[in-house]
Amino acid sequence: MKTALITGITGQAASYLSELLLEKGYTVWGLIRHSTSPILERTRYVPNAVHLIDGDLLDPSSLTRALRIAKPDEIYNCAAQSFVGSSWDLPEITCQITGMGVLYLLEAVRKECPESRVWHSSSSEMFGNRIQFGRYNEIDQFHPESPYAVAKVFAHHLCRVYRESHKMFVACSISFNFESIRRSEQFVTRKITQAVARIKQGRDVRPLLLGNLDAKRDWTHAKDAMRAAWLTLQQKHPSDYVIATGESHSVREFCEVAFAHVGLNWQDHVQTNTELYRPSDVYYLCGDPTKAKIMLRWEPTVTFRELIEEMVESDMREYA
Repeated sequence: MKTALITGITGQAASYLSELLLEKGYTVWGLIRHSTSPILERTRYVPNAVHLIDGDLLDPSSLTRALRIAKPDEIYNCAAQSFVGSSWDLPEITCQITGMGVLYLLEAVRKECPESRVWHSSSSEMFGNRIQFGRYNEIDQFHPESPYAVAKVFAHHLCRVYRESHKMFVACSISFNFESIRRSEQFVTRKITQAVARIKQGRDVRPLLLGNLDAKRDWTHAKDAMRAAWLTLQQKHPSDYVIATGESHSVREFCEVAFAHVGLNWQDHVQTNTELYRPSDVYYLCGDPTKAKIMLRWEPTVTFRELIEEMVESDMREYA
């Protein structure tokens, strides 16, 4: 039986990953940061079978303690300040957690359990605005457009350095946007599906205010993304993989599908607000998952429309 340690255990990605690992017979430990928020609220989606350990990516001693307790065969780093918009308001903490936190984790693993396999969640935001069509792959250059993306590039290269210099098994998913019903409410996808539910249920008559409707993203279901994470650590040799559907859709399209699912016209309920535009935004992202399909035998199982409809249905039940 294998043992896994997951950082960022309270996030959507970690919740699906922990469920997957438990189904496969793993003993799962989750690193949870001390917070004033109620523990039950923060662990809403964390399976009861997950063993929680207090720890913080910015506290190396707590990472060493967690590794000694869990004795993991596999380590999955899902922790980050992951909201790109907030990175403009909180650049220091974003770079500390999303960048330096990875350094502290890799150093702790190198010193305490160098034979453990490490997976890190890199981001498509690292590519920036280099192309307006086509698909990004694992060898394309990065051009980060936000403090979040800069921190992710730093962390991604650290993973490569530790893999090559210390001969550690460190692998990354260059994940394009992954969503689910467990997505935080601050992200645009959940913001849209919650608004659809509130409006349809008569809970709200105010228009939904959004920023750039023409921004295009490659959206994957979080369950599919986490299945790829697990597959990445089951390979003979460590490597990095683009995890994406190969399709890009605009925020406008997301609105259209979401509102249409409940019989509404999105144009009657959505307004743009230029104050919601970011100082520098990435306008187009689409990934080439060819390597993952060949090497990991991974395929996305949920379509763009199915993902949106699942999220809308969940929020409809929430506001019923």
